[in-house]
Amino acid sequence: MDEPLLKVRGLEVHFPIKRGIVLERQIGAVKAVDGVDLDIYKGKTLGLVGESGCGKSTLGRAILRLTKPTAGQVIYNGTDLAQLQGEDLRRQRRHMQMVFQDPMSSLNPRQSVETLVTEPLRAHGISFERHARVKELLELVGLPSSAANRYPHEFSGGQRQRIGIARAIALEPDLVIADEPVSALDVSIQAQVLNLLEELQERLNLTYLVIAHDLAVVRHVSDDVAVMYLGGIVEQAPSDDLYEQPLHPYTISLLSAIPVPNPEVEDRRERILLSGDLPSPANPPSGCRFHTRCPFRQETRCDDELPPLRELSPGHTVACHYAEEILDGKITPRSAEEMLTAGAS
Repeated sequence: MDEPLLKVRGLEVHFPIKRGIVLERQIGAVKAVDGVDLDIYKGKTLGLVGESGCGKSTLGRAILRLTKPTAGQVIYNGTDLAQLQGEDLRRQRRHMQMVFQDPMSSLNPRQSVETLVTEPLRAHGISFERHARVKELLELVGLPSSAANRYPHEFSGGQRQRIGIARAIALEPDLVIADEPVSALDVSIQAQVLNLLEELQERLNLTYLVIAHDLAVVRHVSDDVAVMYLGGIVEQAPSDDLYEQPLHPYTISLLSAIPVPNPEVEDRRERILLSGDLPSPANPPSGCRFHTRCPFRQETRCDDELPPLRELSPGHTVACHYAEEILDGKITPRSAEEMLTAGAS
């Protein structure tokens, strides 16, 4: 297999919790990202999914060094970005760009579209013929050249996201991190933006990390999918493998919640309801971090021993002590009522 374009090893982002006014002291930390390993290959798309608060966006920002990592490595083309500072880091950022979740808040309302999409070129001192480059970028994202002199508030949400994408590809990067790129858009527009991302990937040979909580969106665009829970990766596999044969209880629960789009097709899946809320990343549970909500929980080992990521089939890794038993049907899920009773006791 080819060497990954981006390798993430043991990445941690901990936000300190401090107390005191004059003599501030750290009394703890919010472990937003806690020991993540990822590989992203050239020309491929890795989807990153998980519920709100699990650390997906923080991980994406840490990869680009928009948030400084506490520990770990972010190796891009053999260079550890986590160790770079100043001009060295700025030069590397030319090859990596981001598409943000909210297209309105990520675009300066006082700048025209022409200024917005050419800002990366000016920031990196790249000479260009302004009108020709703006026209080319707008055409790539499906906007008319007449949009160049207008301002963000004059566009719809989908059009503003296209402007954000145009800005992200202006430098012809190798890697684009798309943080919830369609979650703020109408359902009717989401497919158009996703198709645009795929077209640009084929045309410009882009590599994507797509962050989302919508599993249907991730399946549509991703070659591989990583599932994140409470700061760590609990399962990663090729897209089709993960959706057809999930191995981690959290992934199984997420997939069971996807509605069937055709009302004439009988849904034979067992709906798995998770009890409780996502634990605090400032005080994560001992052992498996999912054990407090896991319908397949087995006491003692799950409560005390943190499961490592292990490969159960080619390219399919999972962090669960009992993945094989769950797959074989030897361990079945408990009802939500049983889980609540067990949690109360």
